[in-house]
Amino acid sequence: MRALRLSVVLGLVAGLLAGQVARAAEPVKIGFITSLSGPAGIIGKHMKDSVELALDHLGRKVGGLEVEVIYGDDQRKPDVGKQLADEMLKKHKVNFVSGIIWSNVMLAVAPTVTGAGTIMVGTNAGPHELSGKMCNELYFTTSWQNDQTPEAMGKYMQDQGLTDVYAMAPNYAAGKDMVNGFKRYFKGRVVDEVYTKLGQQDYQAEISQLRGKSPKAVFVFYPGDMGIQFLKQYAQAGLREQIPLYSVYTVDEISLPAVAEAALGNYETRYWSPDLKNEANAKYVGDFKKKFGYTPSFYGAQSYDGILLIDSAVRAVKGDLGNKKGMVAAMRKADFRSTRGTFTFNVNHTPIQNFYLLRAVKGTSGEIEMQIQKTVFENHKDAYYQECPMKW
Repeated sequence: MRALRLSVVLGLVAGLLAGQVARAAEPVKIGFITSLSGPAGIIGKHMKDSVELALDHLGRKVGGLEVEVIYGDDQRKPDVGKQLADEMLKKHKVNFVSGIIWSNVMLAVAPTVTGAGTIMVGTNAGPHELSGKMCNELYFTTSWQNDQTPEAMGKYMQDQGLTDVYAMAPNYAAGKDMVNGFKRYFKGRVVDEVYTKLGQQDYQAEISQLRGKSPKAVFVFYPGDMGIQFLKQYAQAGLREQIPLYSVYTVDEISLPAVAEAALGNYETRYWSPDLKNEANAKYVGDFKKKFGYTPSFYGAQSYDGILLIDSAVRAVKGDLGNKKGMVAAMRKADFRSTRGTFTFNVNHTPIQNFYLLRAVKGTSGEIEMQIQKTVFENHKDAYYQECPMKW
């Protein structure tokens, strides 16, 4: 009997050890959703390439564990994004979901992920709902809340004494947030607000309408492929020299190679730029150019940071992926080397960070590039954190 009991005990111990070894051998699974096809696919490429570079810098491990990234193409559609999230959660059993360019897609994906008890790390879209009343302890963003960047442009234009401004943006969640953020700090006259179809490529009718209103300045938000077409058509209409253009997420490292001098002189506000001076950013930008042969954009920097944030969480709990509370507590510390430099998370898990004025200029190489001109906001908080019920 004693031998039998010993045999049973040893068997149980062996089983437990085998289970622990099996669990230890399981990789960290990250579902990364972005737009990888169609005109918006160029944005997704910047994000995916930056995820891969982050993994290179981490020795192809996350928190010391093997890692598997499952990429999904949302096609810029909320229903597709939600289907991908469901598949990643149920079929692939991911430990984290990350990515998302578009705010309407994020509003479909984030509640699906957090509702399943999984951590969501957004790396671009920042709809105000998720920073306010819909904030969640399992939702973090390594980018911004949508309103923050246009708030910086609104402040700059207000400080310049500008008035009679014409505002344009795509007609979806982020477009409305961007214009609202701009108007929160710009108190001059807004001649008109025009919202165009998401993904629209032809702006000739809207530009003709704009010309007829005779504004003194134009504020726009047209990310990715939309920005490329708008900038080209604005310059072709002869308006670049007549009416100054101020924008957010329009003149960037994605649109510049395509529009070149059509963007020259345009102003933009952002939290990040390739020329931002800190060691982590210099390594990211330098290694990205070496690996991929082009200049990264803020979409990439945010996605790179997202992987490092996840790494910090897994590392803090020593690979115990079931310890959600421990991972959330670690992520709240923002204990990683961000491309933006040192920052903190607000109570709603949105970064408190600096915002800069940039301008499209000719660099020393003769290429058009974005360069930081000045700091507009230091440690800027979003406008919705007080609506978030989380306390920590």
